[in-house]
Amino acid sequence: MRLNGKKIVALVDEEFEDLELWYPVYRVREEGAEVHLAGPVKGKKYIGKYGVPAEAEFAFEEIDANAYDGILVPGGWAPDKLRRYDKVLQLVRELHQAKKPIGQICHAGWVLISAGILKGVTVTSTPGIRDDMQNAGAIWVDEPVVVDGHIISARRPPDLPAYGKAFGDAVANRG
Repeated sequence: MRLNGKKIVALVDEEFEDLELWYPVYRVREEGAEVHLAGPVKGKKYIGKYGVPAEAEFAFEEIDANAYDGILVPGGWAPDKLRRYDKVLQLVRELHQAKKPIGQICHAGWVLISAGILKGVTVTSTPGIRDDMQNAGAIWVDEPVVVDGHIISARRPPDLPAYGKAFGDAVANRG
């Protein structure tokens, strides 16, 4: 249970990619981490692209970056909504400044782009947002998982096993 005592926040909004939220959440929970789901409205059930619900235990406004050891940002269409919340961008920036693990998969790169933290960072994502990532100053590569410092990125659901391990490793190795 190498992640005992660690706290992770996972972001939710409508039309998250079901597997890209739940797989890494369960993965770090299995290793002992406490994971909180945060969304625009506390207590609201958000529905994934394939119908799997996720209830926000906290509203974004209630989340303090200092209380968490890392963040998971799922893909799907939710990132296009998530990046419109100032509190989400502030949270990502604060975790970035503290060099805490930031996990992003598929379209989740949009959130990191809007937070302005990708200049010079090597990442991957769904190829559909490669140009967006590059235009934000990132170095984009077509690999299943890329770890550049504390930023862990992956392309799509088939990459989830390697992504989940890399994110868990980053949280565990942070001390």
